[in-house]
Amino acid sequence: MKAYIIELPKILDPRGNLTFLQNPQQIPFSIKRVFWTYDVPGGEQRGGHAYKEQEEVIVALSGSFDVIITNPDGYSEKFFLNRSYYGLYVPARTWRHMENFSTNALSLHMSSRMYDGDDYIRDFEELKNRHTHE
Repeated sequence: MKAYIIELPKILDPRGNLTFLQNPQQIPFSIKRVFWTYDVPGGEQRGGHAYKEQEEVIVALSGSFDVIITNPDGYSEKFFLNRSYYGLYVPARTWRHMENFSTNALSLHMSSRMYDGDDYIRDFEELKNRHTHE
C-alpha cells in the first residue's frame, strides 16, 4: 500500500470553517493514539523512521510542511501539507520525515497503535532488508 491524501469534510461557514473526523468514514483504521508537533525550529526535521505495524494520518492543522516518503527502492515522493482538511495516510513500513516547517506549523498525527518503541524502524537499511525478505 502507498501513502495517499485523504480529503476530510469541510463545512463552509461565514463565521469560520469546520472540518471533522469520524471513524471509520475518514480514517482507514481505528485511532489508538493522537499526538502533535509544534514549535519546530527553522531548518529542523521530524520523523526519519518507519513503523513495523503502525499506520498514521498526518494533518497540517496550522501552517505548512513537507512530508517526504521514501520507498525501500530509494524512490521519494514529497507531499506538501498546508490545508487542515487534507490528511496524508502513511501505511506501516513506510519511511517518512517532515521538513520545511513554516512559522507556527502544527502537525496532528493520528495513529493506529499505542506508543511502542519496538515498533520503530530507525535505520533505512533495516527497512530495505525487511522489504526484500518478505
